[in-house]
Amino acid sequence: MSDTGRDALAVRWLGTVPYREALAVQQSLFEHGTGQHLLLLEHPHVFTYGRTADLTTNLRCEPAAVGAELVAAKRGGDITYHGPGQLVGYPILNVENSLGASDHVCGVEGLIIDTLHELGLSTAGRLTGFAGVWLDPGTPQERKICAIGVRLRRGRTMHGFALNVTTDLTYMREHIVPCGIGDKPVTSLAEEGVDVTMREVSDVVTRLAAQRWSAGSVERQDVAWAHAADGRDLTAFSRGEGPGEQVKLVSSRSAARMEAAGVTDGLSIETRKPDWLRPKVELGPEVMELKKTIRSLDLVTVCEDAGCPNLSDCWSDGTATFMVLGERCTRACGFCLVDTRKPLGPAADEPGRVAEAIDRMELDHAVLTMVARDDLADGGMAHVAACVDAIRLRRPQARIETLISDAKGDDASLDLLFASRPDVMNHNVETVARLQRAVRPSAGYARSLGVLARAKAAGLTTKTGFMAGLGETDDEIVGLLSDLADLGVDIVTIGQYLRPTSHHLPIARYAEPAEFDRWKQIGESFGIGHVEASPLTRSSYHAKQASDAVTPVALSAR
Repeated sequence: MSDTGRDALAVRWLGTVPYREALAVQQSLFEHGTGQHLLLLEHPHVFTYGRTADLTTNLRCEPAAVGAELVAAKRGGDITYHGPGQLVGYPILNVENSLGASDHVCGVEGLIIDTLHELGLSTAGRLTGFAGVWLDPGTPQERKICAIGVRLRRGRTMHGFALNVTTDLTYMREHIVPCGIGDKPVTSLAEEGVDVTMREVSDVVTRLAAQRWSAGSVERQDVAWAHAADGRDLTAFSRGEGPGEQVKLVSSRSAARMEAAGVTDGLSIETRKPDWLRPKVELGPEVMELKKTIRSLDLVTVCEDAGCPNLSDCWSDGTATFMVLGERCTRACGFCLVDTRKPLGPAADEPGRVAEAIDRMELDHAVLTMVARDDLADGGMAHVAACVDAIRLRRPQARIETLISDAKGDDASLDLLFASRPDVMNHNVETVARLQRAVRPSAGYARSLGVLARAKAAGLTTKTGFMAGLGETDDEIVGLLSDLADLGVDIVTIGQYLRPTSHHLPIARYAEPAEFDRWKQIGESFGIGHVEASPLTRSSYHAKQASDAVTPVALSAR
């Protein structure tokens, strides 16, 4: 991808993504973006319906009874089905203002028709009076293989197509009347005798879509196509083995994930750090006084717990990061040193203690971060919101930033936090799409984008961060910055990954300071309000200045 231009079609294979999460990402790219995107993915079982749907007649089951959701979609058309084995494509494109929705539908149909012809289904075509793509249209054997529904507003599109590859057609033949068409059958590539993988179909669609919508120029990033499903995919450290001796990378599950993502080597943990990664820590009297306050209130700061190199800099500037909900995380990310033993229950008095500390420390910008709490029904969001409310009561002039987990993508849980209106809503994407599964196996690229998209839709200032040095390419970083810009993210932090122990993921390389300067320039040229980028940058580094840069009147307006 060019540093300065984004004319290529940005294609993202996102894996299996719940419908609501993908919809949030789509909506944000649709509302805030200017680039050309094609999201490719599969959904878990879901029935969606448009504005004109007749659910009384065309929904023939109780969705929950067949393991499916029922979700309203802002598009035309009746009820349809998405599920495993179905390639779903969402083109979010800029089109000529003179182009009507029907013309865009025709273009999407043309893409799928061309794809099917290349895959050997030469009878694929259109059926007069019906949207979608059909086999043998106009004959007694006509059958539908792809549903299509789009939205077009002010020259920008969303929604798209659902192509049956190896789909369980029971969901369309017995549980619904697909698209309200009861007298015409449905089919799939597998049922037609075409033995092809989802990846192979995606490759054909990508190439033809780029030819159709971006003169052949494509910028593609894929999440992992396959991963272990046994639920025990943990790093050695997360299994309680501690730092230990230097281990061979090939012996761990994390190594297998990294190898699958194309990263097969890394620097030894004994490799000397470059001079630019050697911070100057100055523990002056004011910093020591803050330490005493934190100890007296039995609180934890990430600044200390994670050994942040910027502690003295941030504390002297009136910013500190408090870790709430305990010190034990329910996840096992390959880069993180946080304890992964069974967590304790949330402390009911913690919001008050945090608020008191922030008031006593006279902080101008307070950051609340958290461990992942998948053991709690709401992921801990109500507790974080309670901390925000307590701080507002105790020190109303302080700006509050929340750095949260993804709450498993649950809308209701996230809304609990969004309702507290933090001044900055931060959720880290951590790495590029290709390395997500290897770096943080319990999270995901689409889910993180979905969290940011929902925060943006709630009217919050949004922030995210990621690390360099895990094996990503420069083009992948530029592509990630492009995604974040089109999502409407306001602040991005970029720092160098540093390996905590020999059981954690290795450092692929040390990025030079000039590279961080360049990524900052690129991100801001794409439209991100502020990019904080340097080898020692961490999520909360210069948080106050970053917030000031994008919300200069936030406090006076609150």
